[in-house]
Amino acid sequence: RPRSPRPRGPASCFALEMDTLTDTALIRALPTAIAGVVVVESKVFTDERGSFMTAYSARDVQALGIDPTLAECHIVHNDRACTLRGMHFQTGPSVQPKLVRCLGGAIYDVAIDLRPDSPTVRRWVGVELGAGDGRALYVPAGCAHGYLTLRDDTEILYLVGAAYDPGRAGGVRWNDPAFGIEWPAEPLVIAERDRTYPDYQAVEWDA
Repeated sequence: RPRSPRPRGPASCFALEMDTLTDTALIRALPTAIAGVVVVESKVFTDERGSFMTAYSARDVQALGIDPTLAECHIVHNDRACTLRGMHFQTGPSVQPKLVRCLGGAIYDVAIDLRPDSPTVRRWVGVELGAGDGRALYVPAGCAHGYLTLRDDTEILYLVGAAYDPGRAGGVRWNDPAFGIEWPAEPLVIAERDRTYPDYQAVEWDA
């Protein structure tokens, strides 16, 4: 079983800057050390019936400086712990920002900055997301995204800002030393495509 990690990354890559935390009545955003990569926390209301939270509000996320565009919504089920999916992105007019939330089980969710002009290019951030914790990770265009499941029967909700475009879909390898991601465990299940991405080369985002 993978251990339960804390948010982390190289050189305190996941340092939360609490003085820059912004919020609305229902949602707040915690910045990370990668510009645009944000932990989104929804306020969870509980009573004798159970709980309620706002998973997405275009008005509220826009107020937090997050692109509210929503093109598709996907739900992914993973049968086994230590299943790895990633690290994925899309290029050209199909660049695909994502808001990722865990509906069941738990994941270690990772974003890599691949924007060539970014001061944090090739750096990564990671955060644990679990069912019912009210948290999601926003991954902007120009970053790769992937995750490792921490429990069996883990279910993920993706809200994405552009339609899936297989002709512009790409990725980088989960264990490429160019990034040095510190995963909490070795993957036991991984697609051949994800396992065999070539060594990192700068991404041509406008291609």
